[in-house]
Amino acid sequence: MTRQPYPPASRDELVEDLHGTPVPDPYRWLEDPDDPAAKTWLAEEEALFAAEMGVLPGREAFKARIAELLRSGSIGAPVWRGERGFFMRRTPEQEHAVLYTVAPDGTERALLDPMALDPTGLTTLDSWQPDKEGRLLAYQISVGGDEESSLYVIDVVLGERIEGPIDRCRYSPVAWLPGGEAFYYVRRLPATEVPEGEEQFHRRVYLHRIGTSTEEDVLIFGDGMEKTNYYGVAVSRDGRWLQISASRGTAPRNDLWVADLVASSPESPELVVVQEDVDAQSAVHFGRDGRLYVFTDRDAPRGRICVTDPSTPQFEHWRDLIPQDPEAVLSDFAILDDLDRPVMLVGWTRHAISEISVHDLVTGERVGEVPTPGLGTIGGISERPEGGHEAWFGYTDNTTPPTIQRYDARTGETTLWASSPGAVEVPAVETEQVTYRSADGSEVHMLVISKPGAEGPRPTILYGYGGFGISMTPGYSASILSWVEAGGAYAIAQLRGGGEQGEEWHRAGMLANKQNVYDDLHAAAEHLIATGVTTTSQLAISGGSNGGLLVGAALTQRPDLYAAVVCSAPLLDMVRYELFGLGATWNVEYGSAEKPDEFAWLYAYSPYHRVREGVSYPATLFTVFQSDTRVHPLHAWKMCAALQHAQSSDRPILLRNETEVGHGARAVSKTVELAADQLTFLAHHTGLTS
Repeated sequence: MTRQPYPPASRDELVEDLHGTPVPDPYRWLEDPDDPAAKTWLAEEEALFAAEMGVLPGREAFKARIAELLRSGSIGAPVWRGERGFFMRRTPEQEHAVLYTVAPDGTERALLDPMALDPTGLTTLDSWQPDKEGRLLAYQISVGGDEESSLYVIDVVLGERIEGPIDRCRYSPVAWLPGGEAFYYVRRLPATEVPEGEEQFHRRVYLHRIGTSTEEDVLIFGDGMEKTNYYGVAVSRDGRWLQISASRGTAPRNDLWVADLVASSPESPELVVVQEDVDAQSAVHFGRDGRLYVFTDRDAPRGRICVTDPSTPQFEHWRDLIPQDPEAVLSDFAILDDLDRPVMLVGWTRHAISEISVHDLVTGERVGEVPTPGLGTIGGISERPEGGHEAWFGYTDNTTPPTIQRYDARTGETTLWASSPGAVEVPAVETEQVTYRSADGSEVHMLVISKPGAEGPRPTILYGYGGFGISMTPGYSASILSWVEAGGAYAIAQLRGGGEQGEEWHRAGMLANKQNVYDDLHAAAEHLIATGVTTTSQLAISGGSNGGLLVGAALTQRPDLYAAVVCSAPLLDMVRYELFGLGATWNVEYGSAEKPDEFAWLYAYSPYHRVREGVSYPATLFTVFQSDTRVHPLHAWKMCAALQHAQSSDRPILLRNETEVGHGARAVSKTVELAADQLTFLAHHTGLTS
């Protein structure tokens, strides 16, 4: 195939001196999407993408199969308020999941349908929280992928909005006071009250009373604190206890306070420090038995659960209930107390595979385990707020669409509560968990998914993330299943920077240790080749967001190792990333170019700055989203231009620039289109011809 010429992109002679290092930035003009030259270039890149992809075989087959597998729909775990339930479900024909409510008599009714709110499919339901009685529900929606949530309140029985919109509520928790008359929430300051360029930051905790103007909201917390702070807020079921947490950006540590709302008023809570200026993450839960439960990784990087009295919440009063496990990572817990012997269910992941153990609530003694459907991933464990003997949890694995399981502590049995509503024929696959050694000798785990009995080298996609303590766990994926069914292999590496082995594993891949993540990926690729799963000419890598940074670094460090790359919504200019989107909240993960030593880490691997002329780079597809307010698409635009200029071979460098979607949730049809394009590109450049 004769490749069309790349759109012309001027190279400016812009070089900045940063801490004594000359840093070129020839494509800075692409940081402004309103620049006429940038608009022209983007339009020509769009035409090039359409022309190049239009002649590749297999796209319609991938599109049809992905769409078919997504007809499984989805189901979410129930949230209970007395005998009223709330849950999410997407049926096969729906673009978005719908929030349903179940009345005490069992009558089910759609409460919030994003397509009813906006038939274009561009509106997403970002979060929701019923009040403590289940009469009112706060929810947040955003439009076009911008994630700039507006908050509303709906009357559950009548289905009518009674409050909102309240804007600037992105990532806001909602903590109701009993009676549904007021709630705490988090809102950014107006743009007029913050310095230019800082409109995404400066959050505060407020108390809002239903039926009053937001102008009357009471400022509770956050004034004068770090601009990039995120705040958590929760109120105990009985309304007595308030907790507020503060984290600087995405830092793996938080400060934590509690207040007794009986001894002080909701408008002016007297906050008591639980932990402050401590390098650890902690959260508290006020039990129905009067005890305070502390979920923490303080002195326990794999997590532990402690107990204390609410009146003495400080560290020196904590005592272990569920100590740290030598191998598994603590993920969740729930309390079942309508039993002769109350118990705590404790969720764990062991090398990213989920399990649930049962413990005596008083002593912490392990007394059993919860049966689970298989070796997969368990979602949050939930119980009834008023207590009981039942718990619900989500379950999925590589071939099982999401299900909700119900555990009965009286019988010790787990039964299916609800399954995804669509019936689909899922292809048979085999999943093998393998281990390999990284460059420094560290042992890394990886899941390899193939057709049963597959032998010999085959086109393979290696996927990773390696950041922010996020774990790569098994889950139902129409894209993965479509690829494997077509004859390929799909490998998911549990790289450092993730949370698969706890907080130490995370920190081994952040800040000055970030190169470990890239070394882990290269070692995964070499292991797949050495063990005969694939070859360099058949190996692709794929990643998005922080995973986009991962594959961007990989293709510049080891262009010889990979045949093709899909780089989605990536960070790539690590010298200037803090200036755009939510970048300033991530310097606790990556470091800041303003500090000489941290600049040195960043510049050493910054993919945009590592592109070299005359190198044969892998075939690369950048997929970005014009409304992405987390990671600005400028990263991919600049990197795409740089690679197109530098590429010495005829392997293409393409840009898929999508409008009216963002970093997060999207309609199913848009998911199908994106996945089909990605798989078609990778299939062509790795030789998958099924």
